[in-house]
Amino acid sequence: QAQLVESGGGSVQAGGSLRLSCVASTYTYSVWRMGWFRQAPGKEREGVAAIVTSNSLTFYADSVKGRFTISRDNAKTTLYLQMNSLKPEDTAMYFCAAGDYYYPPLAPNNYKYWGQGTQVTVSS
Repeated sequence: QAQLVESGGGSVQAGGSLRLSCVASTYTYSVWRMGWFRQAPGKEREGVAAIVTSNSLTFYADSVKGRFTISRDNAKTTLYLQMNSLKPEDTAMYFCAAGDYYYPPLAPNNYKYWGQGTQVTVSS
């Protein structure tokens, strides 16, 4: 039933770009809010960006503002994360998620459905 499948990860040099995609089931795509999260080895999972389904209001972590853009294609029920000016510290496993309206929007505990992740590696 509810499912999220990420793709688009890979290895790039610092300053490069990648676009991550997350294909969702119709139900999961219709959940209140969707977002991108990341987790590096030995570190806690952190919120990167989120978008509200009803009004497309977006939220970004301070570390990615001005570099990353979250968007969605309703016809394809797909969520995207455009990542520009990538830095080595962006290296992590990136996860797509869908969840409720609870605040704060970038808290992992506020998301119910999760994908399996796609690896992003940025070299100096």
